[in-house]
Amino acid sequence: MSHVRLIRSETLAPTEYAYAASAGPGAELVFLAGACPLDETGAVVALGDPVGQANAVVANLRQALADVGLSLTDVVSTRVLVATTSQPDLVRVWEVVRDAFADHDVPSTLIGVTVLGYPGQLVEVEAVAARKA
Repeated sequence: MSHVRLIRSETLAPTEYAYAASAGPGAELVFLAGACPLDETGAVVALGDPVGQANAVVANLRQALADVGLSLTDVVSTRVLVATTSQPDLVRVWEVVRDAFADHDVPSTLIGVTVLGYPGQLVEVEAVAARKA
């Protein structure tokens, strides 16, 4: 049984994600740096392509989690940042992240921002995960 419990609301509007999550007793929270669309040399990939960058970010998030012995199903929440003023771009990036998490639909916040840290970077995903302490 997972130590991450997704909590649904019976009174709020239906969404593609849980409204809350908790880490069970004895769980240790792991705070990950924002996953960026960087290749192994540190270069931003998929320039100008938010969906391509979202796929790269998810791959890097998976690897960062694996490096500490975790997976996407250990994630408690995410924050998805997209450098855009286009709501359709936000939705396309969200769909990549949502699909990667599949049934583990953690509480998430989707935010349009003006700029991110690397030149040409359009997408970043922050995550908090939990593991048995």
